[in-house]
Amino acid sequence: MTTAYAGWRGRVQCAIGLVLLAFTMLAAPAFAQATAPAPRTVLVLGDSLSAAYNLRAAQGWVALTAERIKQARPGWRVVNASISGETTAGGASRIDAELKRHRPAVVVIELGANDGLRGLPLEQTRANLKRMIRASQASGAKVLLIGMRMPPNFGRDYTQGFERTFSDLAKQHKTAFLPFLLEPIALDRSAFQADNLHPVASAQPKLRDHVWSKLLPLLK
Repeated sequence: MTTAYAGWRGRVQCAIGLVLLAFTMLAAPAFAQATAPAPRTVLVLGDSLSAAYNLRAAQGWVALTAERIKQARPGWRVVNASISGETTAGGASRIDAELKRHRPAVVVIELGANDGLRGLPLEQTRANLKRMIRASQASGAKVLLIGMRMPPNFGRDYTQGFERTFSDLAKQHKTAFLPFLLEPIALDRSAFQADNLHPVASAQPKLRDHVWSKLLPLLK
């Protein structure tokens, strides 16, 4: 082998090595990105109680829960699909599209308060909640059903039947269940805005902690 040939061969091998090194450096980030697991999603379907009514979005219990999940359960995210004024009928009409869009691993259903305040038939509320639960479970998601209660002026039969709607559905469909979202603050007038319906910002962490007790076991 001549000295000139050996030098040429060495230069070619060096060039090939540099090209391979450059390709490896460029491909590595793309490969890492392609193989990184997608975050699992908690989808919240609620009404104004979950939509941070009259507050900044970041002050609501759902946003506070999202911040806690970032710290306690990396790899999870929260999507808040709550709408102020939403009824169970609205949630039932949206559920399929929301499941398709977000593909959640957990669905939190916080709906029914507006049904009750409007005195809508309990059978209608039950049917709508059932549809949301079944659709969520059929998609492979776990469900946390959050209950609500009505004030006594709606009459004993209606208020008791309304409350039982949530507990009966949770038992029937074996969902996680929080009986009453507002339980930690229900007797504290200062925890509510002037309408006496929507919690103030300072009460939102209590709601977050209350929901967290039932949500955390689902984040596995």
